[in-house]
Amino acid sequence: WTSAGGGGAWDACAPLRERRELPHESSEPKARACCGDLSIAERLMRLWNGPMSESIRGRLSVSVIGAGISGLWQAFHLQGRGHRVRLIDKGAPERPFAHAASWYAAGMLAPYCEEESAEALIRRLGARGIALWRQSGVSVREAGSLVVARPRDRAELARFARMTEGHAAIDAAELAKLEPDLTGRFSRALYFTEEAHLEPRAAMAHLLARFRAAGGEVVFGAEAAEQGDGEPPQQEPPGLGPAGAETWTIDCRGIRARKALDALRGVRGEMAVIETAEVHLSRPVRLLHPRFPIYVVPWGGGRYMVGATVIESEDRGAPSARSLLELLGTAYALHPAFGEAAVLEIGADVRPAFPDNIPKIVCRGRRLYINGMYRHGFLLAPVLAELSARIIEGELDPNDAAGDPELGRIIVAD
Repeated sequence: WTSAGGGGAWDACAPLRERRELPHESSEPKARACCGDLSIAERLMRLWNGPMSESIRGRLSVSVIGAGISGLWQAFHLQGRGHRVRLIDKGAPERPFAHAASWYAAGMLAPYCEEESAEALIRRLGARGIALWRQSGVSVREAGSLVVARPRDRAELARFARMTEGHAAIDAAELAKLEPDLTGRFSRALYFTEEAHLEPRAAMAHLLARFRAAGGEVVFGAEAAEQGDGEPPQQEPPGLGPAGAETWTIDCRGIRARKALDALRGVRGEMAVIETAEVHLSRPVRLLHPRFPIYVVPWGGGRYMVGATVIESEDRGAPSARSLLELLGTAYALHPAFGEAAVLEIGADVRPAFPDNIPKIVCRGRRLYINGMYRHGFLLAPVLAELSARIIEGELDPNDAAGDPELGRIIVAD
């Protein structure tokens, strides 16, 4: 952990700790989990804390295609760095996000829980993602998250504990203090204190509003943004940026970019939004089951999003009756009062994923593809926005990233 020259990664990360982007000294193991070793800490400092060159500011014109969570963060972040940005999306202005996979997201910012089925890289990047959400002005609820299981599924809870870190094992009394409405329902739980959640649709609306307020241009209903399912237009949209400005295109179309990214696959997610005044939860709760685990995320105002884990299917149709029975039946097992909840919405969509389930920035000249978010869209969209900004500003060479064991998994020079 300490380098031969003294100080080591812990000292190198001091500026991040001071800004709450890494834990303070009392939580050194958590910081170690975020940074890993000195080389990773140095990458964090170089990529995330270096000032943007004044010679770059305001020179670049960028077209971002797709207004899901990835496209919104790209546009929001680049506009904030002084670039001229146009956000283009095929959606209707009155419902700008309804066609995006992000519309069906739960809004969990859970890098530690994700390690149950994801690589440690996701956890490390996710810690940075939470820090960026804090800075965005979006309301982020930092109450942690809980994982529970019924007595007959206790082996699932033990397995989840082995596969993850950053949690405390708590008993029924401690669980009741955190979530009084779960009193007497579960004898054990895992409490992930460093996780957070947000209301995803409100977060998307907030990013869009701030982008517009900062002078960003938005074009909805723009079928010209996509030529079928193939490449988006290569030319600069008229009226964006001064003559002679460098121009870039950032493609955030998700699964609709498959013809350009043939390694993409679709992964189905199903969800329901329910409403009840009889259950009061303060944080996301995952209920484990060998076949059909679910998560319940409080969205405020008595609304809860109930979601299932990923399904290896590219079917974008409505959930089946059987899926709904399992989804809502498992929510009932978490708390019987969910059985009387009003069902406000039922939906399903397909998330884009690469074979290794790691999101990527695919670089082809002055066109970047931000894709393969899998189920990490809200967690990692801010981080990929930071990295892509460094690429188009010339501070990060995609060819150099190929030699880095972690950045090379994310940034692909194609």
